[in-house]
Amino acid sequence: GHSTLIDEIVSDLNPDGVKVGAIVVSVGGGGLMCGVLEGIGRHNSLHDTNVVCAETAGAASFGKAFEKKELVRLDSIDSVATSLGALEVTKAALERAEEHEGRGGGVVQSAICTDKEAVNACVQFARDHRILVEPACGAALAVLYEERLREEFLRGGLEEDEVVVVEVCGGSGVSVELLHMWTEQFL
Repeated sequence: GHSTLIDEIVSDLNPDGVKVGAIVVSVGGGGLMCGVLEGIGRHNSLHDTNVVCAETAGAASFGKAFEKKELVRLDSIDSVATSLGALEVTKAALERAEEHEGRGGGVVQSAICTDKEAVNACVQFARDHRILVEPACGAALAVLYEERLREEFLRGGLEEDEVVVVEVCGGSGVSVELLHMWTEQFL
């Protein structure tokens, strides 16, 4: 499952002594996030890694639940990031977040961006890497591209030699035409 991406990160980076300071992941229902946290749990070298869980404001079921420390059901999804559209995050997401923080060192953070920030990150990523992603992925990328999110979630808690890993997901629900439409609508 999703946890194997952490095994790949460790295999690729740790032999060279590279320290992972943070992993940024988009959260919908919580499956990808749970996999990331499960994978981190298998690797002692990552127990102090921060996990930044990104959502758009109109689809922030994890963010609201994480803040209240209990499941919260959204009334509706009000976001361009429809593939983040889970009205309620899985209980396992809250449990795994708590387990990760209980290991010591690493924290779980909820990063909530606007639809505009998510779409802007999609556009910037397309310009930088010539790869199209949908706004659900744009929420995670916004943590890198948007100064206010980068300052809040990445600058203060990282050492100079630590790297940030962003799980780039979600390209099946996007096209050049859709990206253009979102740009017109939000930017």
